[in-house]
Amino acid sequence: MVTLKKLFAVTAIASALTFSFSASAERMRLGHVTPPSHIWNQVAERFNDNLKEASGGKHSIMIFPLSKLGGDDQMIDLLQSGGMQLAILTAGSLSNRAENMNAWFLPYIFEDVTDAAEASKHPAAQEMLENLKQHKLVGLGYTFAGMRHVISSKPMTSADDFKNKKIRSFPNKLFNDWWNQLGAAPTALAISDVSSALTTNLLDAVDVDLDIVVGLKMYQQAPYLTLTNHMAFPGVVVASEVWWNRLSEEDRTLVLNAFKEAEEWGFRKQAEAEISNLALLEKEGVTINEFDEAQLQEAAAAVVESYTAASAGIDAFYQQQRQQ
Repeated sequence: MVTLKKLFAVTAIASALTFSFSASAERMRLGHVTPPSHIWNQVAERFNDNLKEASGGKHSIMIFPLSKLGGDDQMIDLLQSGGMQLAILTAGSLSNRAENMNAWFLPYIFEDVTDAAEASKHPAAQEMLENLKQHKLVGLGYTFAGMRHVISSKPMTSADDFKNKKIRSFPNKLFNDWWNQLGAAPTALAISDVSSALTTNLLDAVDVDLDIVVGLKMYQQAPYLTLTNHMAFPGVVVASEVWWNRLSEEDRTLVLNAFKEAEEWGFRKQAEAEISNLALLEKEGVTINEFDEAQLQEAAAAVVESYTAASAGIDAFYQQQRQQ
């Protein structure tokens, strides 16, 4: 009997110690779809550094780039179940659940990354984050890839060059509507398959940010860059609501403050990267074509009118951006 009591006591102590440790120290998992060189991964690393410093090493983040925890939809499932704690999700994927996210992709409403980053402070942009609670996600903030351009295997210097071309675009209705307006054939393809598709002529061009071009060396298969600057492309940094609700108020503040500094740092860093990425591509011998945006304004206006008329939330974001 004494032995049995001792066994129960030891087991209880071990359980208490395990619970105490898990409650006092946590290693969170954060996934995203971009390569390690991408700004989203850099923001995640900064977030981790801030969190470790602020918690005295108590908390840290394991970062999984390049869809190692699955694509956006798989990560959303994991977040909703509490199977992972954090993620950087594309606004494009989230728009399938929260249509207002499409406001970020309205063509030609931003001049550059800095302009888009400022728009993240709009009330409509913050409301998008708040509304993610409907999907068991807690929106912490934003991080931006570079503006969208076109990289291709052959020169594209006018709007006519897009017609009937197979252009890899993000698998999202607004992106498809945009390229259809220009007479192109938007093609859904995993980003990891793009380089081989360019080599075998399954694709003519890619709608892409320069971080991805540089990170995956797409310019080796597509040595022509057309600076269309047609859209922004935000990532949305989210937490699992299941996990978030388990945190103490103190730990929530700790996590949020660690991210907010990384968010602002990422905005500045990406503005700098737009310049350095372009310089690197020039050095690598990529032919860079300036583009007369006026050629695309009619198509842009048609997309903007269609989406703002269909959604009060998208229209609110658009009107707030116009007032800047």
